[in-house]
Amino acid sequence: MTQTSIVKIIEQVIERGEIAVLVTRVTGSQNVGAKLLIHQNGETFGDLGDAELDSAAVARAVSFLSSREETRLFDFSSFETSLLFERLQPAPRLVVCGAGHVGASLAKLAAFAGYQTTLLDDRVEFLKRERFPEKQIELMVAEDWSSAVRDAIGNGRGVSVAVVTRGHNEDEQCMRAAIKTDPDYLGLIGSKRRTSIVINRLKEAGATEEQVKRIHAPIGLDIGAVTPEEVALAILAEIVCVRRGGTGLPMSTAKRR
Repeated sequence: MTQTSIVKIIEQVIERGEIAVLVTRVTGSQNVGAKLLIHQNGETFGDLGDAELDSAAVARAVSFLSSREETRLFDFSSFETSLLFERLQPAPRLVVCGAGHVGASLAKLAAFAGYQTTLLDDRVEFLKRERFPEKQIELMVAEDWSSAVRDAIGNGRGVSVAVVTRGHNEDEQCMRAAIKTDPDYLGLIGSKRRTSIVINRLKEAGATEEQVKRIHAPIGLDIGAVTPEEVALAILAEIVCVRRGGTGLPMSTAKRR
């Protein structure tokens, strides 16, 4: 496969919002620069100039994807070469359902952190552009919550969803729509009692046990948050933790483990 062909495959992977690993041979006596693209499902494109090395790279790609690392250089000494592994994945997006104090703070914080953010609400006055001058924030009026949520999430790949609306009914509409899209992260704000009510209704509506287990409720990490800005920080911290494969522990504790 030519370099031009592999580039086209990479573009297709990114356009479809899929996850893959691009492996490049960076040292050795031959085939330096050769590339092998390994899709998350194990399908491959290209080669490194050695069938056995290709197989070894595919095996290593499994653990690389699990690690959530962006890039890593591996030494394959038995083949007298080193391979650079690079993760290909969708750019991070966040859909925030509810533009109240917490939702507004979360949208701004997420945009600052590099997330392309879509902020939804059924109240037009809460979505004034002067409140959100950030270019990374898309404002969407939810005339119908279910349709708006589905449109905003798309295929769910690379997407995190935070449901932080003002009430049970709005929460439930958003959650019913969001859970069917299988986003990378789905969180619901509220007390244990409030979130339990919504989750039980989701089950009654046909949500599977596996889908329900993936819901982060109550949403966010426990940092003792009080203000809307602090709650938004706790939510974004959990979203990043899930995306990057973190522990959520203090760094001082994590380093001792």
